[in-house]
Amino acid sequence: MKSRSDGRSFDAPRPISIELGIQRNPEASVLYKCGGTTVLIAASIESRVPDWMRDSGRGWITAEYEMHTRANPQRRRRSRNGKVDGRTQEIQRLISRSLRAAVDLKKIGERMITIDCDILDADGGTRTASVTGGCIALAITLDGLRKRGLVTPGCLREMVAAISVGLVDGGPLLDLCYEEDRDAEVDLNVVGTAGGDFVEVQGTAEGAPVKRAMLNQMIDIGLGAMPEIVKAQHDALKRAGVDVARLKA
Repeated sequence: MKSRSDGRSFDAPRPISIELGIQRNPEASVLYKCGGTTVLIAASIESRVPDWMRDSGRGWITAEYEMHTRANPQRRRRSRNGKVDGRTQEIQRLISRSLRAAVDLKKIGERMITIDCDILDADGGTRTASVTGGCIALAITLDGLRKRGLVTPGCLREMVAAISVGLVDGGPLLDLCYEEDRDAEVDLNVVGTAGGDFVEVQGTAEGAPVKRAMLNQMIDIGLGAMPEIVKAQHDALKRAGVDVARLKA
């Protein structure tokens, strides 16, 4: 296996930086940086749910994902007329499912929380960064509702986080940058908790089929990174004055 451009070991995540309160208007805003990838995340609350959920007594969590025009080396044209391409839809659904797994929807009332993820710089792992940063924004939003007496204890099940794992030159690599992702024989996204439980595994062999033993190893490496990532989430929430234990109680 070739050495990594930033000198990391095969199972080391990229450095994480988290800034809070970036915007004035959202219920929560997070600037989440992971290596060369930067995501601006905003959480918004609406006192309604989709029509098909009305009178169910349950809330809803959804996400939208957008790439800034200069998140990549070449300018990307803006989306027009609300059109969303297939890749964006797939990513939005992954983020949404992951964040719903973190929450007991019966305990947040009939309201919808939307997590907007805008990619400012893309260097691999934009969807996993959106999940991880999005869960921070979600927890801050739930804590604001808790302080107003609008959600019940236990509304947050667990913090969830996500990371990529790739198979490059026949060996697994954690948290791929763009160049590694481009050359990967397998691209895997792992969503899970600090306790080692998984929420979702999304992956594809880009060429030849991959042995089950290698897939298991890649999933283990991804889940093995969760405690460190979730600790970064908790550290950020502590700075924001959010007591995660009170949301989970």
